[in-house]
Amino acid sequence: MDVAVPRLSGRLPGVTMAGFRHRAPGLVDIAMVAHPSVTLIVDLSEGEGVVYDVHGRRERGSVVVGLLPGDLRVAGCGVGECLQIRLEPVVAGAVLGTSAELSGTVVSLKDVWGRDAGRAEDRLRTAASWDERFTIAVEILSRRLGDRPPVDPEVAYTWRRALTSRGRVRIDGLADEVGWSRKRLWSRFRSQLGITPKRAAQLVRFDHAAHLLAAGHAAAGVATRTGYVDQSHLHREVKAFAGLTLTAVAVAPWLAIDDVAWPASSPTRR
Repeated sequence: MDVAVPRLSGRLPGVTMAGFRHRAPGLVDIAMVAHPSVTLIVDLSEGEGVVYDVHGRRERGSVVVGLLPGDLRVAGCGVGECLQIRLEPVVAGAVLGTSAELSGTVVSLKDVWGRDAGRAEDRLRTAASWDERFTIAVEILSRRLGDRPPVDPEVAYTWRRALTSRGRVRIDGLADEVGWSRKRLWSRFRSQLGITPKRAAQLVRFDHAAHLLAAGHAAAGVATRTGYVDQSHLHREVKAFAGLTLTAVAVAPWLAIDDVAWPASSPTRR
């Protein structure tokens, strides 16, 4: 698999992207592991492209993967290309319009963007290079970011605290930090991001643990380092978030290339 990443000057706050070109002689069926972002995948392949399967529901082509998709698998063969865009949940609502409603699902990009999805695909597919594709993507995203209001600052702050603490933050204390009641914070956070603050912190902690497993660290040590009670607790969380065993997460292909595709946001480098 070939991976392309944009130059630093071409990036937007809360948005990361990477281009992938794969060559598979036969059918490949791999698991995608949940991470703390809403993911927009623009399929630039000629022909049938890849198929996404979650909870028995299948989508083909360009898709949006919401937070907590669960047991998500991707299948395809031959030569293909895609642009993957990861959106922090606090900016996903502005880019997609309905990010909170996407949690736990995978939906066609056309269902979210309508005709704009096809126009974006056509522009990206005919671009002469990945650099040009990244420039086009930034233009499209910048325009959409300017069309919709951001989430509440208190919600954005709570998300950022969960992220920077790697999920090891006292959730009840965050309401005091932003000056809201716990009930109000939970309600606004869930309505705008699609999950509760507690679940957001658990997702961030899981992401950190999953990357440490993929980097070759022993499960028991990962559990201790990331704040789980023990290895069994880590196993239950991994099963709940990804539908996989600890061993399967440790060898997950997507995690193996994360340091290349997402160098600025990889948990193993922060």
